[in-house]
Amino acid sequence: MLTTLKNAFKIKEIRNKLLFTLGMLVVIRLGSQLPVPGVDRHYFSNWFAQQTGDAFNFFNAFTGGSFINMSILALNITPYITSSIIMQLLTIAIPKLEEMQKEGEDGRKKIAAITRYVTVGLALIESTAMALAFGNNGLLENFNALNVITVITALTAGSAFLMWVGERITENGVGNGISIVLVINIISSIPQDISMLFEQFVFGKAIAIGVVAAIIIIAIILAMVILVIILNDGVRKIPVQYAKKVQGRKMVGGQTSSLPLKVNTAGVIPIIFASSLFQLPIVISSFFYKGTGVWSQILKGLNSSNWCKPSEPIYSIGLVVYIVLVIFFAYFYTSLTFNPLEISENMKKQGGFIPGIRPGKPTCEYLTKILNYIIFIGAVGLTIVCVIPFIFNGVFGAQVSFGGTSLIIIVSVVLETLKQIESQMLVRNYKGFLND
Repeated sequence: MLTTLKNAFKIKEIRNKLLFTLGMLVVIRLGSQLPVPGVDRHYFSNWFAQQTGDAFNFFNAFTGGSFINMSILALNITPYITSSIIMQLLTIAIPKLEEMQKEGEDGRKKIAAITRYVTVGLALIESTAMALAFGNNGLLENFNALNVITVITALTAGSAFLMWVGERITENGVGNGISIVLVINIISSIPQDISMLFEQFVFGKAIAIGVVAAIIIIAIILAMVILVIILNDGVRKIPVQYAKKVQGRKMVGGQTSSLPLKVNTAGVIPIIFASSLFQLPIVISSFFYKGTGVWSQILKGLNSSNWCKPSEPIYSIGLVVYIVLVIFFAYFYTSLTFNPLEISENMKKQGGFIPGIRPGKPTCEYLTKILNYIIFIGAVGLTIVCVIPFIFNGVFGAQVSFGGTSLIIIVSVVLETLKQIESQMLVRNYKGFLND
């Protein structure tokens, strides 16, 4: 990693891209500290501290602290992430969008434009809801039409600005613009979380206990990072043989290739879907429901901060449901994005076949069988990564804003960005060789 960055800085073109990306990240962090005009930031911090659920902690981690600071970037790129997921699902469900996606670069540009409009629309809806829901309760110093419009405009513009910054990083920087913006937001809260862990379990303890606790904390973090790397890079390669055929006066084909199937085929999407489904009732209830009873007990079961507590084991049923949802969404999302029937048909048209497997339906059945096996392994790996923080939170009270989801995003984006930098260096070397 360090060697790749060191070599990249020796190349002027790539060095400029890295410096441009760094400059944009500085702008993002500065924007995260600029308050929305007319907002009482102390009120929002106090309200945030009173929330018992971790739904808003999850959201705040994704916004890099902008949410709790009620800055102009409070919504951050979460509307863009939501709109991207919506568009990805609609592309599969709506034939017109599916045709656009198959049109190549022009089609992708059209879908990207629609995604931008959906992003602005979602940001407008979310900012309006926040201004009206909190404004009359003390968020706004003066609750009037002008201040409400100011908050809506500032939050919507901030989200649109970050979307623009992400696209500029993709075009003029090292690539993966939106992902890099999300990663820098998550990373910004990690030093504070690590400091809190060490203050809670290391500092002020006996030397032996402190040393053992520090070793355990570091070992767990390293083990999770290694597991995420294995999940991210794990690939099952299925050999594909292409039959020889006569084309003109030449015999072409006959080469052997492979069909790579990623172990973690759905990425972090299953965790995001499962977490969102669990947190939605908690978020809604925080605005409208303050009572007790059966619904209150259900909400505690949905709240991950109550899982794995030895004193209240009944609430850990929510963790079991959460694990089932992660595995379900892993299969569900992969079924939407990977079609074994389409793959087998394309392979058959190109004269390809899997050795020992007949083309057509047998190939489709074979790919489905292998895919189901791989999805389960990836889902189990995802579950382990995201459940470990819940266990330590429940048993030891180790509360951190970053968890399995954040770690998967960070490792995946860093590895992908490094691969892009290496490919850009390789392309430049090829260009230099050809010019010589």
